[in-house]
Amino acid sequence: MAQRDSGATRARLRGIKMAIETRLVTVFGGSGFVGRYIVRALAARGYRVRVALRRPHTAPDLKVMGRVGQIQLMQANLRFKASIEQAVDGADAVVNCVGLLFESGAQNFKSLHVQGARSIAEAAKAAGITNAVHISAIGADEDSGSDYARTKALGEAAVRGALPGAAILRPSIIFGPEDEFFNKFAKMAQMSPALPLIGGGRTLFQPVYAEDVAKAVTRIITAGSAGQTYELGGPGTYTFKELLAYVLNVIDKKRILVPLPWPVAMAMGFAGELSGALPVITPFLTRDQVTNLKTDNIVGEQAQGFDALGIQPEALEAIVPTYLERYRKYGQFHERLEDIKEN
Repeated sequence: MAQRDSGATRARLRGIKMAIETRLVTVFGGSGFVGRYIVRALAARGYRVRVALRRPHTAPDLKVMGRVGQIQLMQANLRFKASIEQAVDGADAVVNCVGLLFESGAQNFKSLHVQGARSIAEAAKAAGITNAVHISAIGADEDSGSDYARTKALGEAAVRGALPGAAILRPSIIFGPEDEFFNKFAKMAQMSPALPLIGGGRTLFQPVYAEDVAKAVTRIITAGSAGQTYELGGPGTYTFKELLAYVLNVIDKKRILVPLPWPVAMAMGFAGELSGALPVITPFLTRDQVTNLKTDNIVGEQAQGFDALGIQPEALEAIVPTYLERYRKYGQFHERLEDIKEN
C-alpha cells in the first residue's frame, strides 16, 4: 500500500511539474533590478518566461537564467499598446515590475506607473489572462505629495479596474547586490567625509531582500492570483540613520553623519534634478524623493505580508555584508583592527 501511495504521489508531482513547464509567464520590466530576480525564480520553478523589454539587445544575459529556449526576449514599450498586446499573446500569467525612481524625458511616473500599468492590465484582460502580479510600493497613496507614491497608487487602481483578481505587491526598500540604496551610500563613503541624514534620519524602513520578493511573485503565480494586496518588509525595522551607520560599520569606515533639514534636502534635490537632466547622469536625490522620505516605509499593522505566503524573509544582516565587502579597504581580505586585537 505504501509503495502504491508513493508511486501515486510521484506521478501527481510529475503531472504538476509538466503542467508548470507548459505555462508561459510574461514579465514586463524583467531586465531591472527586481525583474531579474523574478525571471530567475520563475525559470527555476520551471515556467517558460517571456521578458518584455524596450531594448532586448541590452539583456542577452537573461537567457542563461534558464534552460535553452526557456527564456524569450521580446521588444515591448509600455507607451505603445500594440507591443504590449503582442507580449501577452499566448501567455498564462503576467507580471509587471516596471518602475521608476526618478523621471527622465518620456520615461515619467505617469506614463509608466499609471498608463503603462493600465495598458498591461487591459491587454491581459483582452487576452483572457486573470493570473497577474503587479509590483507597487509601500506608501502608495493617491493623496501623497510625492508624485512617485501618488502614481503608484493610481497604477494600482488602474490594474484593479481592469483585472480585479490581480495580486498587488507593495515592497519596502529592496536590497540585493545591485541595489540603489546600500551601494549608493557605500560608494559615497568612499569619497566623502560625511553622509547626509535627510530630514534628521528618523524615517523608518523595513528593507526586503529582492530574492524574497521574487519568491512571493512565484508563489502567487503558482497558486493563482486572487485579488489580494501584500505589503512586503523584512524582519527588521530601522531608521534612516541606523541604516547609514550600519553601512559604515560593514565597510569599516568612519564618517560623520550630518543631519540635513528638509528645506536643505529639497535644495539638494533640485540640484540633483538639474544634473539628472543630462542623459548620462543619475541624480543622487530629487525633490520628489525627499518628499517621499517624509513618510515611514514600513508594513502596515493590518496588512498581509510574507506570513500569508508562507515565506520567512531574510534579514539584511545576512545578505548586505556579502556584497558591500568590495567597499572595504582590502575587500574580502579586509580585517577590522578590533577583530585583530581580539585574536
